[in-house]
Amino acid sequence: MAGVFSSFARALGQLGDGRVLRVLAKSMGVTLAIFAAIGFAAWRGAALAIERYAAGWGEVGGLVALLLAVIGGWLLFRIVALAVLQFFADEVVRAVEVRFYPDEAANARDLPFAEDARNALGGLWRAVLVNALALPVALLLLVTGVGTAILFWAVNAWLLGRELMDMVWLRHRTSPEDAPPLSGLTRFALGGIVAGMLLVPFINLLAPVLGAATATHLVHSRKGRP
Repeated sequence: MAGVFSSFARALGQLGDGRVLRVLAKSMGVTLAIFAAIGFAAWRGAALAIERYAAGWGEVGGLVALLLAVIGGWLLFRIVALAVLQFFADEVVRAVEVRFYPDEAANARDLPFAEDARNALGGLWRAVLVNALALPVALLLLVTGVGTAILFWAVNAWLLGRELMDMVWLRHRTSPEDAPPLSGLTRFALGGIVAGMLLVPFINLLAPVLGAATATHLVHSRKGRP
């Protein structure tokens, strides 16, 4: 577990790196644009539904529509962030490897487009499916005050830990039969840090890049161990 926190600290220390800053700017811009589009669509959809089926609600209907849009956006943000991460993670991994692991960077393989796309779509599909399955339970847990946040944190910690490891490991794996370099507990801890950041406004914009950088340090520190 100590390795997870030390790797995260090293990732934080590289935030000032020009290559990382460029990726951070691009990922934040794309994430905010997608999030704004989804939020607007959700608000308009809820407003139109209320206008059609509950026209007498007046201003209350508008507030309900806005509230539904905010809740929907909060639930979707981690999926949007994961989707954006799939597109920019390779740049983050390369930046970390070039600075800290030049030999590994030189020996890394470029994933074929088909394999890269398959991995990205598979990760996005898992995120959508698992979060959709968790949604009914999350709604029931709303009465607890914190149960919904804890559930989504745990679900996405599990999802993110695997995705972040694969983004690094697949570039260096020599055979499909190779054992993953990170244990299930380590992956969950890695995903837990990133999932926790995704719950905090503004901090969540840094989460994908910091997660990819942390995973890079972790994988290279564990790769080759029995």
